[in-house]
Amino acid sequence: MPDAHCRTPGPRGEHPAPRLPPLAVAPLAALLAWLAARAAPQLAFDFPGRIALCLLLTGAAIAVGLAGVIEFRRARTTVNPLQPERAAALVTGGIYRHTRNPMYVAVAALLLAWGLWLGNALGPLAVVLFVAWMDRLQIPPEERALATLFGAQFERYRRDVRRWL
Repeated sequence: MPDAHCRTPGPRGEHPAPRLPPLAVAPLAALLAWLAARAAPQLAFDFPGRIALCLLLTGAAIAVGLAGVIEFRRARTTVNPLQPERAAALVTGGIYRHTRNPMYVAVAALLLAWGLWLGNALGPLAVVLFVAWMDRLQIPPEERALATLFGAQFERYRRDVRRWL
């Protein structure tokens, strides 16, 4: 079976949503950042408050992620990013007034906390990898599905609310 990188593009050269869920991409990105940090100990760093900042970022990530899940549950729509065509509602309230992807923002913040926790200049590599994957392979197919389902309502929302922050 072909993987997400090798599947045939859609009719307009678009790639379908990858089969690797974001919650699998994140640990892979974290692992790669850890391996990179281990491979380059000369890039280690520390600064006062680094651990406190990691904890603050983790707490903020949990709050933002939960806020996103709660809004989806209130709207009784799917949180499954692999099946965006099953969305029962376009969620635009609560945290979704500020970001179209609060759950992905939360994961990115967790990865940033992890990168700082590693105390290595290569640690933030996890965030870069995750955001690149999401922007290139995950979010575009999700947004196409939402545009198909919700038409002009989604286009207005996409115009008015940023993808990340």
